[in-house]
Amino acid sequence: MSNKALTAGLGSCPQCHKLNVMHVDKQACSRCLTVFSARKPKSIEYTLAWTIAAVVMFIPANIYPMMVFYTLGKPDASTILEGIAIFIQMGMLPVAIIIFIASFVVPLSKIMGLFTLMYNAKRKTKLTLKNQGKLYHMVEFLGPWSMLDVFVVTVMAAVVNLGFLTSIEVASGITYFTLMVVFTIFAAESFDPRLLWDNHQKHHHGSIETNQAYENKGDHYGK
Repeated sequence: MSNKALTAGLGSCPQCHKLNVMHVDKQACSRCLTVFSARKPKSIEYTLAWTIAAVVMFIPANIYPMMVFYTLGKPDASTILEGIAIFIQMGMLPVAIIIFIASFVVPLSKIMGLFTLMYNAKRKTKLTLKNQGKLYHMVEFLGPWSMLDVFVVTVMAAVVNLGFLTSIEVASGITYFTLMVVFTIFAAESFDPRLLWDNHQKHHHGSIETNQAYENKGDHYGK
């Protein structure tokens, strides 16, 4: 038997968290009057769309220059990887590590996490509900930290400015990178984690029914 609130005709208000009796699929909360649904409408579709948009933005974010280094007035545009190499050459290893983590590790981890969550919400998976929940919270937590790269580059542009000798300016790649981060945040917000529980209950309930059928069949033959 399923013990979900949805099966019992209940829904939690996302604003005040009051448990409401759901008379229709979309209704107003009895406490704060916020209109909500028992599940986010088209959650998987919106999450997939925002995630694909983030992947598309990830490509130009790494192809186009992120920074422009000026040495004695001569410009030298560099992508994220080239910028990391320049910071290492300048002896700024901590800055290079921060940019690498914020530019590659965090965005790719979040994108792969979103695809994994969407798969787990639709298909039978070996991941436990607890691990799925941890993955969701990790994806949600990583979102704003992707902007650390943009913050570092902007601060470097303001600090590493020695006039005609050496200076740094942000380039067009930072726009695509910012859009990628924003799209992943929208994707995480669009995903309804309760779908993970719904999918688990669906497959778990099906497995129980199958086992019971085999047991009944065995008892029948035993007689």
